[in-house]
Amino acid sequence: MTRVSAVAVMLLATTAVVGVVNADSRASLARFDGGIGATPISSFSGIANPLDGTFEKVTRNFVRNVRPATQLWTISDLKADVRPDGQITVEGRGMILAGGDSIGRAPQIDVVATLICEAQAPFVERNTADQFTSSFESGVPLDANGDFRIDATLRTPSNSNIPMPAECDSPVLLIRSISGAWLAAGIPKFAAAQ
Repeated sequence: MTRVSAVAVMLLATTAVVGVVNADSRASLARFDGGIGATPISSFSGIANPLDGTFEKVTRNFVRNVRPATQLWTISDLKADVRPDGQITVEGRGMILAGGDSIGRAPQIDVVATLICEAQAPFVERNTADQFTSSFESGVPLDANGDFRIDATLRTPSNSNIPMPAECDSPVLLIRSISGAWLAAGIPKFAAAQ
């Protein structure tokens, strides 16, 4: 083998290894493309009270044991990528109130992201901020247009040593206020079937 062909083989082998490493580094545990705003009520039944319009039975819209906001929310766009090591990037656009006197506006609040991979209880909340009971220590600010960006590492509550899962077959991504209520959810983007 000539010196030139040996160098060419080494370059090809190095390129192949780099390609595999780069492909692995781009791997995602979960991806989300699009968002859904929070609706506080998932169902109601019974006879409506003619005086105030309330119903006898109301079911709040809990998502995997996480309580909803008490007001309607909407979100124009959401994209998120979660890496196997827990690194998460979330880009949210136009997350604003969809009801009440401040409809169409974004309140001055901080938000966090929560990833839940379990389809059934017990659910593990992996958050972008430390959680104390039902609230969080900090978050990222929602700007006046309802836009936000989260670049963080997901972590579990401090009283658990649960690692990131190897797979996330039933991913739920919630955007929450630091008070703990969910305001929006990501739409999972699953790999296309081969």
